[in-house]
Amino acid sequence: MELGDLMADKMISKHLVNLENYFADTQPILKKAGAIFHQLDEFEYTLGLLDESESTACKSSWWPVVSLIGGASPIKNDFIEHYLGSKPNHSSAYAAHHKFTVLQYTPQETEVTLPGVALDVDHKLPFYQISHKIEQNLKGEGGKINTHLELKTSHSDKLIGKLFIDTPPLTEDSGAVQKFLMKHVLEISDASFIFTDIFDSEPLVIQELLDELIACQDTHNLVYVVDHSDMSLDIAQSNEIINSWQQRLANLGLNTGHYVVLSDSDDVRLDGIKAIDERLENVEYHRTYRVLRNLEQSIRDVDDLIIPEVSEVLIQWKERSNVTTLIVMGFFVTLMLFAEITMGGIILNSIIDPIIGPIFLTVLILFFVPLHLVVSKIHAKLLLKTLYKRQKKLGIMENLAGLFEKSLSFTRILFSIKEPFGHNRKNRKKLKSLIEQTQELVQLLNESFSELALAPRVSEFRQPETSTAPPPVVTPPIVTPPVKSKLGLFPRRN
Repeated sequence: MELGDLMADKMISKHLVNLENYFADTQPILKKAGAIFHQLDEFEYTLGLLDESESTACKSSWWPVVSLIGGASPIKNDFIEHYLGSKPNHSSAYAAHHKFTVLQYTPQETEVTLPGVALDVDHKLPFYQISHKIEQNLKGEGGKINTHLELKTSHSDKLIGKLFIDTPPLTEDSGAVQKFLMKHVLEISDASFIFTDIFDSEPLVIQELLDELIACQDTHNLVYVVDHSDMSLDIAQSNEIINSWQQRLANLGLNTGHYVVLSDSDDVRLDGIKAIDERLENVEYHRTYRVLRNLEQSIRDVDDLIIPEVSEVLIQWKERSNVTTLIVMGFFVTLMLFAEITMGGIILNSIIDPIIGPIFLTVLILFFVPLHLVVSKIHAKLLLKTLYKRQKKLGIMENLAGLFEKSLSFTRILFSIKEPFGHNRKNRKKLKSLIEQTQELVQLLNESFSELALAPRVSEFRQPETSTAPPPVVTPPIVTPPVKSKLGLFPRRN
């Protein structure tokens, strides 16, 4: 029977319900993407890859995420304080012990700092279930997320509709968890502001970060912030500084990205503010493309990654089960030959007897079929450990062992069927249809920019001026006025 005929009506996850409700009026593209995610969830649920409450939409944050990455100097802290109007909850002297801090808008005047567990349990936030991922990769560290993470609410208008992640500087004392979280932050960010003081650190300290930046530079919105706020520069000097940094970073393998120079002079300062504001205004579009890219990749992974992984183990399982059964049968045949020689042909005569022969063959079948079933189940249990390890190594949420167990039906054990459950033409066509639907959403998003260029109207894919922030952990979301750009970033020095 085809998988399509058995497709289970998986209850839509609460995560998807919340997303669809939030984006219903402001982001119809993302609302439609949520419907495709639900179809994918149903498909994977029927294959045994997901539980009832799980959703592939949880693989990444749906909110625009901006990461702030800098060195041990107070440059990044000053940027947060003056640009966001939010004082960092750590001093520069304590920067080496700073946690990964998610900065989120709140309508309340009072700012609150919450522990890392608030991020771990909230699917709206970019560190959802991060403790589980840490534990999978670093045994024994998953329960220590409060040591490495925190959530801080802020009343800054700059945070409306987006999340900032303030990262700690990398030092020689940075442990494996900190490096793991830094990689995670880069993977989920829609824009990363890299403060260039980080390149003054020891090469061995930042090598892993440098490798990650090189790997994501073609698909990531990298902004390099060069701080000279204690100097008065003109535009020509600012361009010289940018050219110098472009050359330096190109020698390190970083060939793409945008550059912003912060200076005490009005012209350079205003240019820097304008460039930063433009990047932050566009971050919502980067978020939408990222969600659609992750959706398409999740669909493709079923055929390109998950099915091959399970197929390989199924082949091993069939080979081991058949060989074991043949060894037992060979031992049994050897015993019969020995008995035949000893008893002088009685067994052979019994086998060819028209009455005793069929009874004898029936007894053999009734013996070896259950034996083969038992042998197959034993080998299946042994190979489940292999699938758990592969799932952990690949870092995927899909339960490979679940699909493997779905493929252990009675007929598959007895006959030479090596393809996983549900891997057939009809379901490959279903996956192709989901990919096409996702690509259509990308095309619609592309067309929205052309429409913006042709007519002075608000695109249906752009968040309107009155924006609802991502629901804060401690307060309900409210409608807020349009964001007003600030005229200054750093106070002018006399």
